Amino acid sequence: MNEKVVRLKAAIEQRIVGKGDVIDKLIAAFLAEGHVLLEDVPGVGKTSLAKSLADSVALSFARIQCTPDTMPSDITGVSIFNSKDQSFQVVPGPVVNNIVLVDELNRTSPKTQSALLQVMEENQVTIDGKEISVPNPFMVIGTQNPMEMAGTYPLPEAQLDRFMMKLSVGYPNADASNDMVSRFLEGQLHQETKPVLSGDDINEMRTQVKAVTIKDNLRDYAVNIVEATRNNSEVACGASPRALLSLLRCAQAIAFMADRDYCIPEDIAEAAKLTLPHRIILTSEAKLSRTTKEFLITSILQQVKCGQATN
Repeated sequence: MNEKVVRLKAAIEQRIVGKGDVIDKLIAAFLAEGHVLLEDVPGVGKTSLAKSLADSVALSFARIQCTPDTMPSDITGVSIFNSKDQSFQVVPGPVVNNIVLVDELNRTSPKTQSALLQVMEENQVTIDGKEISVPNPFMVIGTQNPMEMAGTYPLPEAQLDRFMMKLSVGYPNADASNDMVSRFLEGQLHQETKPVLSGDDINEMRTQVKAVTIKDNLRDYAVNIVEATRNNSEVACGASPRALLSLLRCAQAIAFMADRDYCIPEDIAEAAKLTLPHRIILTSEAKLSRTTKEFLITSILQQVKCGQATN
């Protein structure tokens, strides 16, 4: 694994026990300039995971705790009247930071959720007609509780499509739980995480990710996978063009983390599993038959094969 990635992962693992695979995916999204949605039951470490990433890099961080009465201006910022200057002054909101944690995103109203649409796509917000760019690098990490829990609003499809990945932290296994208990009783579980990388390091790594080679046969492989989601009888709405681009960038990040400057078919397949399931909409019949989006993408990957390289 890339040396800087190893340092970043080790820093996060000081506070997140037994979740190396989830940490790898979060770092991949960060290097691929993507946003991540963490969905799971309360108490499994969604917020701690996001905060650990922020603490491991020397970047600005803000946390937005969503509630039913959270307003869009609480996220983007407001324009206030300055009586001294007799003019309106724009005050940027917490979203104007490098890493923004939007906690329990699905507990706030769709109107407030939509406040994130522009900044997640364009890396800027508009306040009273004034466009304000967010700092670079930039990443939104959203957390949400499962939809069957009380007081939740479903995220609109346009919002979901802006998240590169939707991850689940899950419960730790018995060994990880024992390790967590030992660290907790020894007072080492919540120790402060020191930054191990700078913003310049992240931007340099992001540039290297973009330089990872994807041969024509792998590009065709990715296109065919996305096309298969659009032509599947169990899918009402297939993956978008944005999903295809996210898939390719994610594959480049996966290859970079493996210390390669080129992609292999396994990178494309793994990226498809991470970037596509939350972006497709199943038919009513598929939902009634309890078909999951993850199972459907796995089935498509078994059907779509990668051709031989021609260049």
